[in-house]
Amino acid sequence: MATFVCKNFILSNFFRNVRQISARQTPFIWRSYTTDGDNKVPKIYTKTGDKGFSSTFTGERRPKEDRIFEALGNTDELSSAIGLAREFCLEKGHTFTHQLDKIQCVLQDVGSNIATPQSSARESHLTRTKFTGTPITDLEGWIDTFTEELPPLTNFILPSGGKSSASLHIARTVCRRAERSIAPIVRSGEADPDVARFLNRLSDYLFTVARYAALKENNKEIIYKRPT
Repeated sequence: MATFVCKNFILSNFFRNVRQISARQTPFIWRSYTTDGDNKVPKIYTKTGDKGFSSTFTGERRPKEDRIFEALGNTDELSSAIGLAREFCLEKGHTFTHQLDKIQCVLQDVGSNIATPQSSARESHLTRTKFTGTPITDLEGWIDTFTEELPPLTNFILPSGGKSSASLHIARTVCRRAERSIAPIVRSGEADPDVARFLNRLSDYLFTVARYAALKENNKEIIYKRPT
């Protein structure tokens, strides 16, 4: 795991537990350090955002309501929602939780890419935060495997099917919001197109795995019926 200590950092909570999941992807942890004599003591607070501004990885200072930080916040929330769903799935002994682990790691890479606006990035920035399409292929393979075991979908279903399934549906809706907030950033050329593709496919995965969880737990999914 590569850790890079930078004076400026963004969304420390988002990057705090970042992990490297492949040799080609290098996520980052932004941390601030204060000096106590000869010892460097890590601090979670830096006070650099107290005036409503934060920094991108390229060093730009932007308002916290900037669309980049909005997208990062949504992606952070998505990872948290998946983490909660994972806990419910672990309690039920589901065998796909390692996939959720990997997805959370990939979301850290998504954040790194978003936090590096290409208009202000140097080549070294782009190399470190480049996002590839490999995780998209993983999602598609998992979706196809689950779909083979699921009954055909002939009706609209409501988020239901037990805690595992319902929490995965919540993660799916957060994923859609994250995708919507990242789409304009990608269209403007500030982030890699594969980031948007990944989130689009991830929502499909979360829908499918939610149904799969309900199936494996023998829980009934609620079918939409037009109120009379």
